Amino acid sequence: MDDPSSSPGVESQDPVDVCVAGGAASRPESDTAGRSLASKSPGIDRDRSPGSYVIARIELSEPIAALAVGEGVAGLALDLRWRGRPVGFVLHPLGLTSRALAADALEAIADREAAACVFEARVRDALTLATPPGRPQRLTVAVCTRDRTENVSRWLEHVLAMRGAAGARGAEVEVLVVDNAPSDERTAELVRSQPGVRYAREPRPGLDFARNRALREATGEWIAYVDDDAVIDTGWLDGFDEAWRENPDAGAITGLVLPFELATEAQLLFERRGGFRRGFDKRRFQGRRMPEHGWYPHGSGNFGAGCNMAFRRGLLLDIGGFDDALDTGPPLPGGGDLDIFYRVARSGEPFIYEPRLLVFHRHRRDYAGLRRQYWTWGTGFMAFLAKHFAREPAERWRWLLLVRWWFAHQLRRFACSLVGRGDSPPDLVAAELLGGVVGLCGTYGRSQRRTARIRAHYP
Repeated sequence: MDDPSSSPGVESQDPVDVCVAGGAASRPESDTAGRSLASKSPGIDRDRSPGSYVIARIELSEPIAALAVGEGVAGLALDLRWRGRPVGFVLHPLGLTSRALAADALEAIADREAAACVFEARVRDALTLATPPGRPQRLTVAVCTRDRTENVSRWLEHVLAMRGAAGARGAEVEVLVVDNAPSDERTAELVRSQPGVRYAREPRPGLDFARNRALREATGEWIAYVDDDAVIDTGWLDGFDEAWRENPDAGAITGLVLPFELATEAQLLFERRGGFRRGFDKRRFQGRRMPEHGWYPHGSGNFGAGCNMAFRRGLLLDIGGFDDALDTGPPLPGGGDLDIFYRVARSGEPFIYEPRLLVFHRHRRDYAGLRRQYWTWGTGFMAFLAKHFAREPAERWRWLLLVRWWFAHQLRRFACSLVGRGDSPPDLVAAELLGGVVGLCGTYGRSQRRTARIRAHYP
């Protein structure tokens, strides 16, 4: 069963330089493509990998060429596509002396990992499945950021390119930057240099304060939140349009998240566990119970990731927006996405997962940061559970079952990690487990009191 607590954390780092050779391969959306990766020495600390993985896009609708890599590359992360549509993602280690992957080996990997998704895509293409024409009149794409101007610059580069392409085909996209309690004017100055980009300053510190500010400022029928350490795929808007046309009654849409780089041990460990991926199949969630989706709707981490989510703006306003006592930084730097996903699902509105709504996320590079991320996942998930356990007496038995399942699941993971058979080292599993304990011990109440003080300070 999928872990229903999965929730994104965000931290940006500079990309590692990469070099890819091979006719059908390219670096996804990288501003560092074409430069070589320096080889790593073996005596390195845990924040570096003995060899990075090169991320290569393989277009399966075209002849596949052999893929060659430079020195210091330990493996390949294959982003498999069918006519631009993501259909698979594979981590493939290379041998100690191997510097290439033959075309027939790539074809075998694609057949094994993506055959079903490719078949579905080919059937879709052959039948030219009809969907209702049109799209929302206006989409707002928002980023909430604090003191990460370099990230925002890169984010704007890709989002503005998407907006330009959208305008050429009649779509209207509003771009909004919400600067959350900044310590300087760098982000404001950057936005002023970009024509047609809106800027709003939210003085109250906390991600959900910023998200709610974006919700109030937005003018689109839909608002999409894409984190500042994520880069949108060139087909992101096509994915949004497709999901909306197929589901015009949708209340929320989330999408696929793949890694932007895999340069360190921490990034590889995170992605080997599954990263932020939720699969390559379209999903539609609706109703009070969906037995085929396990803990639905309480296990809302299965809906998607908070770094790449879109909502019908009127629905968010109707249900009161984001809970600003979640995602506050210390003492509770998480849980806001889980909470809003759950409340949208409980509203009865359809919740859509569309893999074509794809972003590339910059995972945490350092091991200590990854451990801290898992801690916040445990804390945020249990704080979210504690909130709704207190507010929903009729559902308490389900929340209790979910708490019991989660701790049993984490303890099994920890036991497996101790004997070398787990998906993560023991200290990472322990961090998430202990974070969960802390999250149950009044963390949400403490965060509410802290948030009340922030509101009083910034009336």
